[in-house]
Amino acid sequence: MTPARVRFGVWALTVGLLAAACGPGPGGSPGAPPAKRSASPGTGAPAPTVPDGVELERSTRRLADGSPVRISEISLSPGARVTVKGVHGRGLAASATVRSMAHEAGAWAAVNASYFDIRGGPAFSGYEGDPLGVYATGGSLLSEAANGRTALILGGPATRPRIDEVSTSSSLAASDGAHRELDGINRVPGRIVGCGGVGGDRLARTGEPVSYPVHNQLCLDPDEIVAIGAAWGAASPKGGRGSVDALLDSTGKVTALRVPAGGPVPSGGRVLSGIGKGAEWLSRHARPGASVAVTSAVYDSREVRLSGTQTSVIGAGPALVRDGRTRINAEANGLSRAAVAQREPRTVAGVTADGTLLLVTFDGRRPGISAGVSLQEAADLMVSMGAADAVNLDGGGSTTMVVEDRLWNRPTDSPGGARTERAVATALAVIAE
Repeated sequence: MTPARVRFGVWALTVGLLAAACGPGPGGSPGAPPAKRSASPGTGAPAPTVPDGVELERSTRRLADGSPVRISEISLSPGARVTVKGVHGRGLAASATVRSMAHEAGAWAAVNASYFDIRGGPAFSGYEGDPLGVYATGGSLLSEAANGRTALILGGPATRPRIDEVSTSSSLAASDGAHRELDGINRVPGRIVGCGGVGGDRLARTGEPVSYPVHNQLCLDPDEIVAIGAAWGAASPKGGRGSVDALLDSTGKVTALRVPAGGPVPSGGRVLSGIGKGAEWLSRHARPGASVAVTSAVYDSREVRLSGTQTSVIGAGPALVRDGRTRINAEANGLSRAAVAQREPRTVAGVTADGTLLLVTFDGRRPGISAGVSLQEAADLMVSMGAADAVNLDGGGSTTMVVEDRLWNRPTDSPGGARTERAVATALAVIAE
């Protein structure tokens, strides 16, 4: 690691003219004050030490109406001596702060990542650490995709980060020859928050069949099987009357059936939790002594399988930038026009033409200090920073950047509210080599 390369500046730019006012690189606009080193905000602590190939920058820009927005950016070159991967807390059934996840992972820095089933949300299913949409890390799929939503894909040292729409496919094969689709991974059976699942999902408020993402809405399916592994937590979700858990050991052998569902996850094994016709299938084909093979895969938009122990896939959306131009696929990600236009704190990941990964937070909810950004404004700003592609991650009160175990931005849950670290489902951790 080398001495801190931390840049600070105030940029007064009009969002609608960003492409003309600033070149493709991350540097300041003409007339911007020179970069300077500084302590961490409000702490008096020394500036962080930055890994080789990494830059850490804080700036303030002005939007088209003159409103300021405070931006924190981590720029990781292709040759940076770091590993970037998805991390979560001690179990996906519960949330954790970005700072605690970074500390547990031994990370130099981290930002919040995927959407999650937040307590108090319109479709809360009882487990606020549950990622909504695809989450894979260490080569393991830990949450199925909301098929068609945009995701950040991170690979090994020879693979550049990229942004694409992804889907997942999972299946069960019993030793008696029976096969069945696996509906979900590490969530409550029957409840698909954000929709976009497989099988017979229906929008809860209308009963309409739905196979596409609908942000923050609940879809229901009465006939599911969901795999629950150690990454979820100590126990499978408690089921209702007629629900069944098939307990599998590390080899896939069924050691017991549990009725109703809900109870300890076998050490080294997993639980297949079924309701409705899913419970009937388990009772018929996953009896004690039988075995059930579970197969899962993640695919990009070209139907290329994403694999490898160093692969992380973080779903969120929408896409903001494609091929260096603003392009927001809000509808494909199930977002409303109001969600696109509203100014909020935002966390965004971008990739430049040379493969540099940008992790960016836009603070908000502080009129006159930092207004936040709309998705359009976030996209335009990412283009000005040199992003060839960019994707929106979870935002609002979740927007958090941690550097060397200290908050680097100013997260808040409410307009004008106190600085607050929200517990979230997942984070992107930057681990120095």
